Amino acid sequence: QLQACGGGLVQAGDSLRLSCAASGRTFSTNVMGWFRQAPGKEREFVAAINWGGGSASYADSVKGRFTVSRNDAFNTYYLQMNSLKPEDTAVYYCAATSSRLSAQAMGELSRYDYWGQGTKVTVSS
Repeated sequence: QLQACGGGLVQAGDSLRLSCAASGRTFSTNVMGWFRQAPGKEREFVAAINWGGGSASYADSVKGRFTVSRNDAFNTYYLQMNSLKPEDTAVYYCAATSSRLSAQAMGELSRYDYWGQGTKVTVSS
């Protein structure tokens, strides 16, 4: 089970940190990713990181503003979001897979086996 939290209502330019904790049944999480879905839009890739944190991938829209990290000892990973914009408003979902993925594949929604319930982020202008 993946549990995401940390969403909220902020103003443009503010920061938020989302967390995602894996609990319950033990499973291997080689790649952990973040996706988001804005109202009326399809779910899209945001960022992902592999086991050990040696490789990360970001959507162009968040590069330089968002940072993904993980703490494997606690099965928790994070999305630090800085300089938030109104267009970042969405429900953010964490996801995980036991597969090893290339940087390009990390951005493919279908590659992920486990999904959290989502946490809502609203950025006002």
